Amino acid sequence: MTSDTTKQGAGLVGVGAAACAACCAGPLFGVLAAAGLLAAAAYITAGLVGLAVVVPLTVWAIRRRGQRDQCAVRTGPAAVELSTKATAGSSQSRGN
Repeated sequence: MTSDTTKQGAGLVGVGAAACAACCAGPLFGVLAAAGLLAAAAYITAGLVGLAVVVPLTVWAIRRRGQRDQCAVRTGPAAVELSTKATAGSSQSRGN
């Protein structure tokens, strides 16, 4: 059987726990909020660093593509040489 002193001790512990929760809740929420803000700041910073690297590389690649030498195509007639000399794989060299 429990005595009155045991009940008073449990009540005192309960009141102490409630006082601790009331007193420490603000700083704990502050620490959790700071951790969340730091995580958000790190996320934004990583994104900005990524953009700072990717954007100049993309601009450089686009400019480089435009500066490549294009194939030169001649316009107008072109000289073609026809020969009667048979190649090794043709039927004329076999005597047919």
